[in-house]
Amino acid sequence: MILRPLRIWWLALALVLGLWWDGQEWTYPGGVTPERRQRRQRRRARWLTQEFLALGSAFIKLGQLLSARPDVMPAELVEELATLQDRVPAFPFTVVQDLLEQELGERCAEIIDLEPEPLGSASLAQVHRASLRSGRQVVLKVQRPGLERTFRLDLEVLQQVAAAVQRHPRWGRGRDWIGIAQECRRVLLRELDFRLEAEHAARFRQQFLDDPGIRIPAVVWELSTRRVLCLDYVPGIKITDRQALLEAGIVPAAVAEKGAASYLQQLVRFGFFHADPHPGNLAVAPDGALIYYDFGMMGQLSGQLRGRLGTMVRAAAARDASGLVAELQQAGVIAPGVDPGPVRRLVRVMLEEALTPPFSANVLDRLSGDLYDLVYGQPFRLPPELIFVMRALSTFEGVGRSLDSGFSLVAIARPYLLPLMTSSGSGSGVGAGGGAGGGANDRFGSELFNEISRQAAEVGSRALGIPKRLDDSLARIEQGDLQVQIRAGETDRLLRRLALAQQAAGQSMLLAGLAVAAALLAASSRPALVVIPLVASLPLGLSWLKLQGRLKRDGRLDQLPTSR
Repeated sequence: MILRPLRIWWLALALVLGLWWDGQEWTYPGGVTPERRQRRQRRRARWLTQEFLALGSAFIKLGQLLSARPDVMPAELVEELATLQDRVPAFPFTVVQDLLEQELGERCAEIIDLEPEPLGSASLAQVHRASLRSGRQVVLKVQRPGLERTFRLDLEVLQQVAAAVQRHPRWGRGRDWIGIAQECRRVLLRELDFRLEAEHAARFRQQFLDDPGIRIPAVVWELSTRRVLCLDYVPGIKITDRQALLEAGIVPAAVAEKGAASYLQQLVRFGFFHADPHPGNLAVAPDGALIYYDFGMMGQLSGQLRGRLGTMVRAAAARDASGLVAELQQAGVIAPGVDPGPVRRLVRVMLEEALTPPFSANVLDRLSGDLYDLVYGQPFRLPPELIFVMRALSTFEGVGRSLDSGFSLVAIARPYLLPLMTSSGSGSGVGAGGGAGGGANDRFGSELFNEISRQAAEVGSRALGIPKRLDDSLARIEQGDLQVQIRAGETDRLLRRLALAQQAAGQSMLLAGLAVAAALLAASSRPALVVIPLVASLPLGLSWLKLQGRLKRDGRLDQLPTSR
């Protein structure tokens, strides 16, 4: 246990130095290009993923959480960590039996025919199939022994690392590393309590009780504790096994559409969704019903975000980039005081290209990539819940395309988003499956008319107020009280970069002069004096490097896509 904190500190130091090295143009032999930089960053991301896997359970879960924070991690690291899956060996069956006796006591007698071979083994637990004396077929999720002690040690060291990074004048600027570490600690320790996962499973099952096309295992409460979770055994065909689905007489395209409908209901109607829908957590029953497994990572849309969701959808449908950005600001998605110009340009490109039919197959991947490029290195704060939504939808769209090459989640979404486009913005009226889309086309005309009427009334009210506003403005001009404020964010940024470039050029000339002086002194009769220009060049060189870093950061905003 003494060596483990040292290993964690070494990993943190190696990562920071590696990211700094990757950001320096002079470290690329033959010059830096976007392709070379991306290749190196992907190698760095794969290295970090392997290190997290080697460190075990806490870091596997930490990597999955960090994959929802593109505002603090580069896009390549986010994408690689999002694929981080548990690949750990099983622990002995005797340990499973001992832990069941400790947790369940006399209730353990209800379990018969416990299979020694686990159905699956992950970083937190492994799953065994069993039968109960009542004949009920179940699975038992048993937590790894000694896991909480290791978790607490690792999380304590991570708190120390976060505090050290936060004190750095550059790395800590604009990022709350201590807050991120505390949030990770809270989430990971909660995930060790299987009673919370049981509550998630029961709540998720309640949402789809009336939908025969969706199946969620029921919780066996009397055999569930903090470290043991007992669920009904619900077997199925792996969702990506297209050949097995066809042999069972199941149409893969129908499964994809059913899954998309269930996911849109989770987001629009319930606000409580499965945050990790990778193929290992999805299966198909013999009758074609979709089965969800593993409820440790669930997402929930906050009341504030859900309250503004309808307005955001209406703004997106109207291709109103300015209105959508304003709603994002009011919802706290964009930090106060941030220049909205670059964000507005990106949103306009997303609305004009990504959300215009015909929808491309990778539309959600493109939207996720745009979000990652936007927030990293910029003072924007996208809520983790929104990133979990984008990542979950992107993952599920990949599953859908494996079943049906023409699958498009965005195209299927329209009937489920229409209720949000009404004036109330409530999604409570969305039904299951085809019920949501049955009368959607009939309602579309009336809802479109309502939206046009609302906008016309808004324009009319503004027009009626124009004479009074003009009269007030003229009165202020006559009294000399009118003040004109001009905000030129682009110009200010260019002037600042020009000033920094001038400083860097001046310092480059001084460094060149000191280098010449050092060379002359080295060739003179008193070569020891060469130390003087070398010592003088050290602080000057550090200042020059800092200026280069500031120039590079200021140049990121200019790399955002512009509207066409």
